[in-house]
Amino acid sequence: MTTEEKKTTQPPAPAEPGAPAGSAGRALVGRLSWGLADQAASSISNFAVGIYVARSLGVTAFGVFSLAWVTYGVVLNVSRGLATDPLVVRFSGVAETSWRGAVARSSGTALGVGAAIGVPCLLVGLALGGRVGPAFACLGVVLPGLLLQDAWRFSFFAAGAGRKAFVNDLVWGVALVPAMVVAARVDSVAAFVLAWGASAAVAAAYGCLQSGIRPRTTGARGWLREQRDLGYRYLVENVSLSGASQLRAYGLGALVGVGAVGAVRGAELLMGPFLAVLMGLSLVTVPEAARVLRQAPHRLGRFCLLLGGGQAAAALLWGGALLLMPDRLGELALGGVWHSAARLIVPITLGVAGAGLGTGAAAGLRALGAARRSLRCQLFASACYVSGGLGGAVVAGTVGSAWGVAAATVGSSAVWWLHLRSALRHQDTIREVRTP
Repeated sequence: MTTEEKKTTQPPAPAEPGAPAGSAGRALVGRLSWGLADQAASSISNFAVGIYVARSLGVTAFGVFSLAWVTYGVVLNVSRGLATDPLVVRFSGVAETSWRGAVARSSGTALGVGAAIGVPCLLVGLALGGRVGPAFACLGVVLPGLLLQDAWRFSFFAAGAGRKAFVNDLVWGVALVPAMVVAARVDSVAAFVLAWGASAAVAAAYGCLQSGIRPRTTGARGWLREQRDLGYRYLVENVSLSGASQLRAYGLGALVGVGAVGAVRGAELLMGPFLAVLMGLSLVTVPEAARVLRQAPHRLGRFCLLLGGGQAAAALLWGGALLLMPDRLGELALGGVWHSAARLIVPITLGVAGAGLGTGAAAGLRALGAARRSLRCQLFASACYVSGGLGGAVVAGTVGSAWGVAAATVGSSAVWWLHLRSALRHQDTIREVRTP
């Protein structure tokens, strides 16, 4: 074990006797608030980009841009699994010197992943030509900057500095404005991809100034070797999660029709504001669970239960509000999609509530570093998601698919909690967080 790794095993200094009793709670609320603010900034930027590109290019060209966007999402999950997920598990709430060294290597790994996948993407794009080729060639060029910007977000949250992540996303949003204006004048998919990625590179460069850290690509190999017990399992988890959603969508379109996919997407859009909250919380739940584990291990189970239960209750309240929405407002929001989507509100709400409950247990398993357990849970959840969604579609079409996914999600949540309960019972034998 290196000196830096030894530093990660040391518990934080105890709170000073004179510290206010509620100071820890206020600090937690502050970190969660910055997570929500950062996700809001990111979601608004992504939404604005999608709307602007769609209105500028039309349906067909926007489809090409969407293919590049989806590909970026898969690559992003690869980068997070190898670079930033292990970082937030092992280096949240640790000494600054330890955090800085880990961030240098983790961000260097993210850059390396961007280059390793970006070069083949560039070559394939050049070989393809036509409408799709230039978009993928440009995506290959901008991938390193996109992944580095995302790595800074997770690095800042690991340090409890969510405000810096929020500011970094604001910088990206501001840089997007002139970049998109220039791209609109060029009027091509490739130009929009370059504008999107170049503005992310501006934010990535600003992240270096914010942190005072220079990414070490030479440390990527060492980082992957040291974090291999977590990184490769998290990689499979992340890819299986995004892959299950894609398989369900493709299968639903083949079995029922493209209109069914649109109805499901419309219902998901109705849950959009709440899902944005969940995504914002997900940026800080694992670092917070890791802090609880280091400071008061016996409270981890209660923390995860409150986290998951609170998200599930909030999802049910949001779904209840949607059921009371007048048709006039629904049609204003979704147009002709509203009537198809409205039939799916109940099952999709239950599915989101089940997912929210499960994320509490997932945060606990990640904090414990129980990567084998979390990998098993995620693979089981992904398999249930696909089989429930497609099996339900065969039996009862779009509505059946929604209910199948809801049942699969609730059942998978129970599995997550059973594994967390077992992991907490054997907590003393789990040393992955403290001794890589």
